[in-house]
Amino acid sequence: MDRMLRERLKAAYTSMAAVREARTLPEWKLDERRRFLDRLRRADARSLLEAGSGSGVDAAFFRENGLDVVCVDLCPEMVAVCRAKGFEAREMDLADLGFPDTSFDAVYALNSLLHVPKAELDGVLREVRRILAPGGLFYLGNYGGVDSEDIWEGDTYEPKRFFSFHTDNAMQDAVGKLFEISSFRTVDIAANDSGLHFQSLVLRRPIVDDDDTDGREKHGIQRTALDT
Repeated sequence: MDRMLRERLKAAYTSMAAVREARTLPEWKLDERRRFLDRLRRADARSLLEAGSGSGVDAAFFRENGLDVVCVDLCPEMVAVCRAKGFEAREMDLADLGFPDTSFDAVYALNSLLHVPKAELDGVLREVRRILAPGGLFYLGNYGGVDSEDIWEGDTYEPKRFFSFHTDNAMQDAVGKLFEISSFRTVDIAANDSGLHFQSLVLRRPIVDDDDTDGREKHGIQRTALDT
């Protein structure tokens, strides 16, 4: 990610760390993570990386439900909050995830790829694919529905953040090059004139050779009819 954009994001989220930790999540976001947890249970997933974890609110939910969770975030203040909650947490750019190949059964990213420039999205998706076990699940949730990327002048954070929005077709085209799209749905988030809605995707890293089960057995991933 561009160094200037990276530093703006770090500064913006550092200034709002306490506010974000204290906020109450809307019901539709709670429903999103419950839906994904159900998919993880059906797949017998054991380990999860939250990419762009913030203060670890969602990570705590998945840990409480039996997942071994690791947190990564660009903002050192958010990483510190996650560590204080007992998580393994690391400061990382999503374009350079410092984990070995096939490290996790699942990746969860809710509104964290919003800040990835369109030109860099493919590289970030390739990193996520690399660290997923064969057959591993990737939850990608982003505001979208329009084609736009820029500093959001109406942002209440300072410094104002960069956002990248994709149309539904563009998002599916981008992820479809690297993942199997298990599900795609949109969520009407609120009455507003932005034209945005929420894009909810569950993706799977393809299993190149179904006769080679070593990766699936190592991570506990089971491919069943319920995963389709």
